[in-house]
Order: sequence, then structure tokens, then C-alpha cells
Amino acid sequence: MDMKLKDLLEKKKSTILQRWFEGIMATYPADTSGFLKKQKDMFLNPVGHTFTQGIDNIIETLIAGEGFTEDLPLLDDIIRVRAIQDFTPAQALNFVFFLKRVIRKELEKEIKQNKLYDELLEFESEIDELALYTFNIYVKCREQLYQLKTDELKRMTFSLLKKANLMSEIPAEEFEHSDRDLIKTAEDDLSRSNE
Repeated sequence: MDMKLKDLLEKKKSTILQRWFEGIMATYPADTSGFLKKQKDMFLNPVGHTFTQGIDNIIETLIAGEGFTEDLPLLDDIIRVRAIQDFTPAQALNFVFFLKRVIRKELEKEIKQNKLYDELLEFESEIDELALYTFNIYVKCREQLYQLKTDELKRMTFSLLKKANLMSEIPAEEFEHSDRDLIKTAEDDLSRSNE
């Protein structure tokens, strides 16, 4: 009797999740990784909890064949964590591709016995699609992070200039007056050039 790939995934889900989680944790330094793996309390280890819940949700969505959108909350949470950490984009998002390796390794024998190569390729295509969504989310998170840094730098610069009395506030009327003068000058120049 042939077993479908999704049935195998459901059957070995806990092992696959454990191996995937371990692969993700291996991307962190040893001391951080050890803490993230061992500490199970969601309040003492929110990052580990986020990953555990997120990858479980991802596997469930993949098995159900529901497809992904960029508003999958637990996927978004994982990407936000990875986006603020000291990873390159490739390092931050490689956890998605770990899943392919874990599945091939865990189900290798069953895939060969039941000749599930086509199903495996289709499932891996869904993982590739997931990777594209994670990239989009990652880019948005990084843009937000850079915008926050830029805004903070502007605030700090303005504050320092003001403290050093190198900056004074210009009343809004002066801006309006300057704008009117510039417009008038431009109109005069235009009318002269048309003469």
C-alpha cells in the first residue's frame, strides 16, 4: 500500500519539527543556542517559543496545502526576530531551506520505497514559495528597522545642534514668506524670458 507524502509528514511531524528546530538553533552561537533549546518557558525564552510555535504552524500549513500569504502571523514573528539579529539576509532566511534537508533525511527510506519523488518535488516547490514570502517580509522588516535608525539619528542630531545653540527654530511665517518670494522671483524670471 502506497503512503502519500503528506501522510508520512503527519506521521513523523514531531521528529521533523525537532530536527528543524535544532537546525535553526545551530545558526546561533553555542551559548545562545543552548539557552534557546533548553529554556521552555515562553516568558523566559520568547524567541525559542516564537520559533517553536512558528515552525509548527508552518508545517501544518504546508501539510494542509493551504498556501501562504505574507500575513501569516507566526511566520511574520519568526522573520521579525531574524531581521533584527546580526545575520546576513541569507543567514536570516536559510531556516526555510533547512526544512527540505530535514524532510529528505527523515523520509528518505519511505520516499524511495513508495516512489514519492513527484510529491516530494511538489512539496519542495511549496517550501520555495514560502522562502519567497519570507524574503518579502524580511525586506519590509529591514526597511522599518533602517527607518527607525534614521529617525533616531535625526532626533539625536537635532537635539545636539539645539543644545550647542547651533540650531534655532524658524517661525513658520518666515518659511511662508520665503516661499512666496521664491515663487514671485520664478514668475518674474519666466515672464522676462517670454518677452
